Amino acid sequence: MDIRRADLLDRLERFYDAVPRDVARAENHGACVLFVREGPGWPFYARPRQGADRPPSLADLTAVRARQRELGLPEALEWVHEINPELLAVARSAGLAVLEAPLMVLDPAAVADPATFTDVPVRLLAASAPTLGADVAARRAVAAVGFGAAGTARGEAGPAERDAALIGLDVAALDEERARIADGSRLSALAGTAAEGALASGMAMRVDDVAEIAGVATLPSARRRGLAAAVTAALARALLADGTDLVFLSAGSEEIARVYLRVGFRRVGTACIAEPVPLRP
Repeated sequence: MDIRRADLLDRLERFYDAVPRDVARAENHGACVLFVREGPGWPFYARPRQGADRPPSLADLTAVRARQRELGLPEALEWVHEINPELLAVARSAGLAVLEAPLMVLDPAAVADPATFTDVPVRLLAASAPTLGADVAARRAVAAVGFGAAGTARGEAGPAERDAALIGLDVAALDEERARIADGSRLSALAGTAAEGALASGMAMRVDDVAEIAGVATLPSARRRGLAAAVTAALARALLADGTDLVFLSAGSEEIARVYLRVGFRRVGTACIAEPVPLRP
């Protein structure tokens, strides 16, 4: 691995470790660290522990998974393959299914204009907007419906399913969203029309000069209209304009990675996401 790529991957690793720490406590389990969220919100993952003098072992994975079950958390483990290449075999020997997701970094010189993909408007959510609560709820509902039908193929689920999935935010969740947007650590975007409402959504998390774009989703009925690419491009351009030096994401498949290639992202490695193998019905 060349020095430049090694430095880039090290920056990503430090980002992964830093993101949860202001809202979660870190528990060390051998060469793994488990982030346990304090209060409501999406649960975090376990990862290889920075500074450990050895890679995670089967015993470490067993211990951290037992702790996740004890706390009622998903048994999720994430890592960058190029940094911890031996962990893939260990995770599989533990009976975990591993998604090998293309890890991609934005080429600032190649980032596309959202308007090249679609004429559907894309807007970033503002902390001061009176509609922030409704907008965040729409972002989450679009993601729930979109990720419920994986891939990029068109499907039946659309605005009706999105509206059925809407869940209002409590005061604490809305205050957190507003604070994150205001301090620049979170960006959210929606693409949609007045007639159809929100059709695609996405977000970005930033720590210092590194940001990850995540949760990009499109309602199945609105796919193949360039919306995911437009949302991603809008977030990427906003991050660059605000001085973010490194923008990255993980694609759910090689097919999805091709969407991000058109936006200006380039593959630099593989992000691994391990979970228990689903039980057969």
